[in-house]
Amino acid sequence: MQSLLISALKISGKALLDYFNGPVEIQQKESQSSIVTEADIESEKIIMNLIKEKFPSHNIISEESGFINNNSEYTWIIDPLDGTSNFACGIPWFGVLISLLKNDIPVIGGAYLPVQDLLYFAEAGKGAFRNGEVLPLLKNKPLRDSLFSFCVDYTDDTEFLNRGMEIYKHIVKSSRNIRSTNSLIDFIYVAEGKFGGVINLYTKVWDISGPGLIISEAGGIMKNIDGNDIIYSVREELIQENFSVFAGSPQIIESLKKVIHDSFS
Repeated sequence: MQSLLISALKISGKALLDYFNGPVEIQQKESQSSIVTEADIESEKIIMNLIKEKFPSHNIISEESGFINNNSEYTWIIDPLDGTSNFACGIPWFGVLISLLKNDIPVIGGAYLPVQDLLYFAEAGKGAFRNGEVLPLLKNKPLRDSLFSFCVDYTDDTEFLNRGMEIYKHIVKSSRNIRSTNSLIDFIYVAEGKFGGVINLYTKVWDISGPGLIISEAGGIMKNIDGNDIIYSVREELIQENFSVFAGSPQIIESLKKVIHDSFS
């Protein structure tokens, strides 16, 4: 399963490079913040074909194709092009995400940044790796000494957005500074210790199941915005579920709990 995941990441990632910086046809999905291109579709087709050939009885959840339910204990989660808006604008902040759940729990996960040729992989209980080398465990440094990422998309829910902006203001005052790619790179930078933490108010299961495992295996923490553990319950409705999450080193997570709780309670 590990070898398939890594192969699928690399093959689909290389396919994305064939489209990058070229003319791409863009279609809007559910909002102005959500688009799809032919590169998304091609990458997804490659990954799904590889999985179906090797593990035809497994379930698949993919951003563009939805839920293929084979009533298996194993479910592959696919984001064939995370950071589509960046990709469509010629910005190299994008990649491929694949994870595997066993009975609703991530057991392996990977991310590939094709422009940088960086592949990240984690297996539950066995650590996180970058291009085959072990990622060092995160150091506990305070928020004031850290860059932080805050990500948000278009929403009609003004009240929810205002709550998020209160947290944003707190981070501006409490951190070294804020950076954001609004893509898998923000989560990867947390796992590498480049960012002290990240908040993303709008993610789907394919955005976080792999990065969450990579972060936790590197010594970090990812939680729902309410501070509770993230639960992935494999079912049709999972593809529509929004996850508001925050992740980071244990010290930073602890320092943010109260302000996040006060904003979203």
